[in-house]
Amino acid sequence: MTVGVALVVFRLHEIHSLKDKRRIVKSLVEKSRNRFNVSVAEVGDQDVYERTSIGIAAIGNDGRVLNSLLDRIVDFMDSLALAELISREMELITV
Repeated sequence: MTVGVALVVFRLHEIHSLKDKRRIVKSLVEKSRNRFNVSVAEVGDQDVYERTSIGIAAIGNDGRVLNSLLDRIVDFMDSLALAELISREMELITV
């Protein structure tokens, strides 16, 4: 069994309130969850207007498949053009 996790950090432009930020973060999270059926949540920078950290988790048998899936999810989030991708970190944990 392999667990794949990713941490994706986005910069949000033209955000002046937490309400504006929540709208963008919710869209990123929900669209990714619905399209790929994985766990996605905001995991950091909750009180910072112009930045958000989003965590993604998936489980499977093949590490190569999980790595590809995580890459596709991050690319999908970036393609939505709701925020600027700053960094991405991925890790595969074999249990």
